[in-house]
Amino acid sequence: MGPTREQVMAALARVAMPGGGDLAGSGLVQALAVAEGAVRFVLEARGVDEARALEPVRAEAERVVRAIPGVTGVSIVVTAHGPAAKAPAPPPPSGAPSLTIGRHPTPQAGPQRVTGVDRILAVGSGKGGVGKSTVSANLAVALAREGRRVGLLDADIYGPSQPRMMGVSKRPASADGKTIEPLHAHGVTLMSIGLMVDPDKAIVWRGPMLMGALQQMLTQVNWGRLDVLIVDLPPGTGDVQLTLCQRTHLTGAVVVSTPQDVALIDARKAIDMFRTLHTPILGLIENMSSFVCPNCGHESHVFGHGGVEAEARKDGIPFLGRLPIDLETRISGDEGVPVAAGEGPMAEAWRGIARRLVEGGMA
Repeated sequence: MGPTREQVMAALARVAMPGGGDLAGSGLVQALAVAEGAVRFVLEARGVDEARALEPVRAEAERVVRAIPGVTGVSIVVTAHGPAAKAPAPPPPSGAPSLTIGRHPTPQAGPQRVTGVDRILAVGSGKGGVGKSTVSANLAVALAREGRRVGLLDADIYGPSQPRMMGVSKRPASADGKTIEPLHAHGVTLMSIGLMVDPDKAIVWRGPMLMGALQQMLTQVNWGRLDVLIVDLPPGTGDVQLTLCQRTHLTGAVVVSTPQDVALIDARKAIDMFRTLHTPILGLIENMSSFVCPNCGHESHVFGHGGVEAEARKDGIPFLGRLPIDLETRISGDEGVPVAAGEGPMAEAWRGIARRLVEGGMA
């Protein structure tokens, strides 16, 4: 029988904190996941100095968790979001007005920059089901681990999945009803429409409301200082893509596709859309490139192989890398701890793509 969350927290209660108390009661343990003997969690430090001071605590936590019967692996990531935020000002006596998301867009003169954000990188695809949101989440975390200040905007209005994949569910605050305070997870600043609406209710909006919601999440969120903002676009070539490309200064776009011909047909449409809208295409990523059987080690190319790289070569677009069908990636996304936040071959694959973007000056 594998370990339980209760056993892990009981073990962490034996880890002393530098200023007194224990790790389990410190509030620093976030996104704890226990699956098939593997234990993963994040220590959310309030600043860089505190993160450095937590290294002995992290090492001791790993030691005590590994000692639990049935534990087969431990991954502990320490993240920091800069200095501790100041306590929000108390609301006025009458209460702050509620923030309404999903209004019609306000007029603006040409593409606008997002305050405090150096680069904006859109992640798109021609069709759904190719792993675009998985790429967005893991790329954001991998860039953060490379030392970049990273934001992640979930612009997939009809199907927001980043709250689940990043392990957050708290509703963002808005003291004045105008400015949204984003959430933080795994070293990434996060905003999603999924955090503002009932997760069980469908979003039934026409185009103008979609465009207004995107505009609000770009311009009304207190993003702070970011090196790069990753925008997880919905699939296809619709209103959200058009609004982002025409109303925002985009650094460029990354297109995700699986290698089979039917997916590449739609990926070509996404490439053509970005070119039509004068948005630079920074690279292509081939997802679900292969599957390695965990029992026998045989590699199968379920969706074909190499089609995206060939397309990149034909179009003169950088090929950023290929990623396999991977069980750990799926489990990590469902549990709210992207696989790029841990260690191992998949985390290193994501860091390789992140390094290529950083070294190319794209992120």
